[in-house]
Amino acid sequence: MLKEEIFAKTLAVFRDVFDDNELEINETTTSSDIDGWDSLMHMQLIAEIESAFETEFTLGEIQGLKNVGDLLSVVAKYKG
Repeated sequence: MLKEEIFAKTLAVFRDVFDDNELEINETTTSSDIDGWDSLMHMQLIAEIESAFETEFTLGEIQGLKNVGDLLSVVAKYKG
């Protein structure tokens, strides 16, 4: 799967989870950049990303996520 495809699919999940069709993200986006992205929404987001990409992240991978770029890298590790 190409990086652009991973990004597009990830953006679609973000927009769905946060119920905002205008939401924009980039590799430096963090939880402080999106209203409502708290720990509960983070776990929902991870679950939806795992479902969308038909994979499961390890606890260490989840704990190591600092921004969207890190998330994209983990997805690419499985789907890249």
